[in-house]
Amino acid sequence: MHLSNSHNAADGSTILLVEDEALLREMLEETLIEAGYGVVSAASGEEAARLLIRTPLPRAVVTDINLGRARMDGWGLARLARENDPSCGILYVSGDSAHRWASNGVPRSILLPKPFAPAQLVQALSDLLIRTS
Repeated sequence: MHLSNSHNAADGSTILLVEDEALLREMLEETLIEAGYGVVSAASGEEAARLLIRTPLPRAVVTDINLGRARMDGWGLARLARENDPSCGILYVSGDSAHRWASNGVPRSILLPKPFAPAQLVQALSDLLIRTS
């Protein structure tokens, strides 16, 4: 796990990042660390599910919806995260499943359509954490 010493609005909150594309996952992780978040990352829904039961629990989950050939997609992962911690923030990122957010997304979640700029990710996560605190 990477933890930043930055003392900005992120305040070192731990974020679980779930993205099956390695290069994109690394870029998103770097963006979040630079913004002051602690990041734990996973390449699949199953790997992320194992990380959700660790302590400290993540303050939020940033997840792609389509996670390759994994059996657990971002929708299922978000529901599991909320079962573990009802206050966990959920930020979905997706290029092709945005139209299903209203019916499949958990309440009080945010959807950030791909492609997006790194600053948009940081702003969306900041907005989400303010809403869920």
